[in-house]
Amino acid sequence: MSPASTHRTRSALLAAFALATAVDLVSLAVGLDPGHTVAKPLLMPLLTAYALASGAPRLLAAALLCGWGGDVLLLSDADPAFLAGMTCFAAGHVCYLALFKGYGSPHARVAVLAPAYAVALVVTVVALWPDLPAELRVPVAGYSVLLTAMACASAVRFGLVAGLGGSLFLLSDTLIATGVADWPQLPRPDLWIMLTYIAGQFLLVTGVLRTLEARSRPRATYGEVRSTTP
Repeated sequence: MSPASTHRTRSALLAAFALATAVDLVSLAVGLDPGHTVAKPLLMPLLTAYALASGAPRLLAAALLCGWGGDVLLLSDADPAFLAGMTCFAAGHVCYLALFKGYGSPHARVAVLAPAYAVALVVTVVALWPDLPAELRVPVAGYSVLLTAMACASAVRFGLVAGLGGSLFLLSDTLIATGVADWPQLPRPDLWIMLTYIAGQFLLVTGVLRTLEARSRPRATYGEVRSTTP
């Protein structure tokens, strides 16, 4: 496939993802359940196709497709579907962690970010614990550990854009957990959950792709630099 054809394919997939995002968010904003039911399952497959067309590693595609499984399962309000959906997302976080370890580079910011994320994890789990259904306390706590590790690793190994994506993913799932715990919610809580989730996944993809692309560019040698200096 030529570079021009690849660019057109990527642009078309990104436009389709943006359209599905708009339909989903507008549907949630106006309370149009059928629109959300149709658009939500399209989001991650379209983002996965865009990522693969952009040369993404398979682990990134696997993480997104695990998210798609969770998205579909969470369309149901049944408790077994919630647990199965959480399992899918947990598998996605494992894929992200493997990706960050295999392709990312550690940074000195870990000394600051790791303790901050650890404190946020402990505070959130302790605060939610008494209000969560008893059968969900341990699964939610275990899932929270994976989610927080992913969010921290995204910032530590892939920088600002991916780190912001990980943080938004963390925020989205925290909003879900507060709903499960019957805490007071913002108006249209599903809108804010999906907005932060979609933005988080997109920024994770963007941050990973940009970082890998930058690292794959050949660096100019000393002689090349001198030859271009007037």
